[in-house]
Amino acid sequence: MSLLHHGTLTIGGRTVHRLGFGAMSLTGPGVWGPPEDRAACVRVLRRAVELGADFIDTADSYGPYVNEEIIREALHPYPEHVTIATKAGFVRTGPGEWHPVGRPAYLRQEVEMSLRRLGVDRLDLLQLHRVDPEVPLEDQVGELKALRDEGKIAAIGLSEVTVAQLEQARRVVEIASVQNRYNLTLRASEDVLDHCAAQGLAFIAYTPIAKGRLAAPGGPVDHVARAAGATPAQVSLAWLLARSPALVAIPGTSSLAHLEENMGAAAVSLTPEQVAELSAA
Repeated sequence: MSLLHHGTLTIGGRTVHRLGFGAMSLTGPGVWGPPEDRAACVRVLRRAVELGADFIDTADSYGPYVNEEIIREALHPYPEHVTIATKAGFVRTGPGEWHPVGRPAYLRQEVEMSLRRLGVDRLDLLQLHRVDPEVPLEDQVGELKALRDEGKIAAIGLSEVTVAQLEQARRVVEIASVQNRYNLTLRASEDVLDHCAAQGLAFIAYTPIAKGRLAAPGGPVDHVARAAGATPAQVSLAWLLARSPALVAIPGTSSLAHLEENMGAAAVSLTPEQVAELSAA
């Protein structure tokens, strides 16, 4: 298989393939603390890179903190072509408990700690994990701009934002990417994706595999999968990659078998008719 089949894009000056790896599944979202099998997580990460995933997405809150440490254990010193993206500004205080915290001093602290945990002098991409409604957005991204100017961040991204919030942030600092939840069955961020494409920004789709009725046996995804000789998960990812050249999909898993399946989406070519059928479902 070749990830080049679906092309590449540039995020903050770094070129990545459009099928990456979301590391959250290694330690969550329901997991609090270290994973049961850390060695298995290391194997999955190393295999993902072997299969061509050169965009690895994590966050300080995954674990919390453990996820970044596992990435360092598995991949450091990082291959030159691999981009590690992390996030700050969304705090976990317990299983299922998440809170946005965008105070500038806190964001600075977390960036410093992510640098240490990942074992780098500069973060390839730091994403504001959530906008804190209690802190002016200009102050949140302004602190990230200061950290970028100090050389601690190469590029800045946002997560779970609207078009209006994206443009508000762009008035303060250059934004390289937006990471929102988006898949065949969850398209609330359709306008954000289209706006990113029009503005030359990367759109990182998390939770990219379709669930529910459309993906059920006998549903549209299953129908196309049978015709394409692929699995429903692979068709979900192939549809995303066909949806926009500005999109990077980051499926995640803690299973080597599921990893192989997901990365196999790189070899799936949907016809225009199949893409249209899924888009209209």
